[in-house]
Amino acid sequence: MAARITLIAALAALPLLAAPGARAQMDSREGIALQNQILELRRDMDALRRGGGAPTPVPRGGGGAPPETVQGLLGRVAELEEMVRRQRGQLDVAENANRRLAEEVEKLRGDMDFRLQQLEGGGRPGAARPPQGPPPAQAPAPAPFSVPPRQAEPASPPPQPGPRTAERALADGQAALSRGDFPTAEAAAREVIAQRPGPRAQDASLLLGEALLGRRQYQNAALAFDEAYRRNRQGTRAPEALLGLSNAFIGFGARREACDTLEQLTAEYTRLAQPVAARVQDARRRAQCR
Repeated sequence: MAARITLIAALAALPLLAAPGARAQMDSREGIALQNQILELRRDMDALRRGGGAPTPVPRGGGGAPPETVQGLLGRVAELEEMVRRQRGQLDVAENANRRLAEEVEKLRGDMDFRLQQLEGGGRPGAARPPQGPPPAQAPAPAPFSVPPRQAEPASPPPQPGPRTAERALADGQAALSRGDFPTAEAAAREVIAQRPGPRAQDASLLLGEALLGRRQYQNAALAFDEAYRRNRQGTRAPEALLGLSNAFIGFGARREACDTLEQLTAEYTRLAQPVAARVQDARRRAQCR
């Protein structure tokens, strides 16, 4: 992991290579401008020598300037040549620094590749083994006629819990459902269904449907509630299965099917408990049933 971080840090330093190059390019442009000025001054000097007088001055910087003497021109030429030499020296220093930095980064990249190969491949065959520690000290010989110490007996492993009964799994699933832990409730319901629960199959399917409703998997919840209803249509929890089926229909926008299911519920089960009847009225309101 540390090798990977070091490699990333080395690669992050690569953009710095562009800085000396950019500085060198800027210095070269300034040097070219200085050389152009030197050539201009030399042309002025040649014109002075040929004509025997000062040439017509060219205004610089937007204002007129007095004619320069030959000595002034020579001084400017010397100054500009010195500036060119300094610029060339700075350019050489920047190029050397750029070259050294590129060599160091390339070397670092090679080292990181080698280390990564060792880390990911478990080391190359034939690699040197790390130094071993000192040999363990030998235990002193027991005294004559001494009783050897009694070794401690290994502790017996803790008993492994057996599989949960259907009743226990359903109770745990209902507790998870009440606290909003829908994945745990779903797992408990599927565990009971996989064990061939017999009379608890309808309870497990209802728990599964409620858990899937909580996870907003409305279509799968509708399948679970329909399975719960078909398992025992005469059971006491069959109305809850139809109510859950209508809620699943409301969840994915099938309001007509939800209203039809509620009509079937009130037609088949005329004596509903008060909590179930209140939930039916709430479902009719949410489905906008007539």
